[in-house]
Amino acid sequence: QVQLVESGGGLVQAGGSLRLSCAASGRSYSTHAMGWFRQGPGKEREFVAAISWTGATISYADSVKGRFTFSRNDARNMGYLQMNSLKPEDTAIYYCAADNYGLGSNLRQDYDYWGQGTQVTVSS
Repeated sequence: QVQLVESGGGLVQAGGSLRLSCAASGRSYSTHAMGWFRQGPGKEREFVAAISWTGATISYADSVKGRFTFSRNDARNMGYLQMNSLKPEDTAIYYCAADNYGLGSNLRQDYDYWGQGTQVTVSS
C-alpha cells in the first residue's frame, strides 16, 4: 500500500510558475513509477507527465512539454512537478499516482494508488 499526498497548488497569474509536490509513504516508493494527471472543470482526467520506477524514462503530454518538468527524489519519497509559463487552460485539480514497477504509463488504469489532488488555478 502506498499513500500519496499532493501539495503546492494555488492561484497564479498566466505566465507564472508553481511547483507541485507529491509525498509518498507506505511501501517502498522507489519501486513505483509515478504519474501526474489533471482534471479540469467539466473534463475527463488526463495525463500530464510520468516517470518510470527507475527514473530512466520521463514522458509528458504534448500540452505541457517544454513548460513542465517532472522529477523525483527517492531518498525523500518525493515527486515534484515544476510548472512554468502557466496558462489558464492548465487550471485543474492535479493528482499524483503510483504504479508498482511501472514504466511510466500515460493511462489512468495502469496506476494503483492515487492522491486526493491539489487545485491549480491560473488566471488570465
